[in-house]
Amino acid sequence: MIEKEGFAALVLRLRAEGVTDLDLLTAFEQTPRTQFVPPQFASDAYSSRTIPIDCGSFMEGADLAAKILSKLQVRPGHRVLEIGTGSGFTAAVIGRIAERVLSLERYRTLVTAAQIRMDALGLRNIIIRQMDGSSGLHGEGTFDRILVTAAFSAMPRFYADQLVSGGSMVAPLILEDERCMMVRLTKTGSRFEREDLFPVPYLPLASHIAQHL
Repeated sequence: MIEKEGFAALVLRLRAEGVTDLDLLTAFEQTPRTQFVPPQFASDAYSSRTIPIDCGSFMEGADLAAKILSKLQVRPGHRVLEIGTGSGFTAAVIGRIAERVLSLERYRTLVTAAQIRMDALGLRNIIIRQMDGSSGLHGEGTFDRILVTAAFSAMPRFYADQLVSGGSMVAPLILEDERCMMVRLTKTGSRFEREDLFPVPYLPLASHIAQHL
């Protein structure tokens, strides 16, 4: 019941925000958020509230997750790289649209839990690895889309060679005035065109694998 009512209320809020991508909304509907949040927060699964998860990480509210994914513009056939698996929810939604998702996470606890959820949902095209994703992923070819869920303090130009021509990445960027802005960077030639999307509350990007969590 939470699932159906929560999703219906979310769709109404998203329409008011101009998010109407049918593929995305269908993927959202097919990915039960209550299975990704800690049990005590099940009633907030479809709210706009940020939800704490293990290892000091958090899930963005359902509205923000949908807004970010709508700006990522994933299409069938795409290869997508995600930096910061967290609960695995965004990877699961992307995986219902894209051909292949590679998701990197620092914390072993989160990797293990997210993998269990993917297996339970039968999502075989999503690969989760425990890795330091602060400089992306080399040696896996190029991606059509890259999503980063922790904030950069400077334009991450080194990602340009990990994107196909015309590909784009969506990532939080800390601006000069300390505000954090979600930006879309589209690769044209060897450079990025930057488009500022909306302000977001995000943690700075941390490098290295966390050894004990």
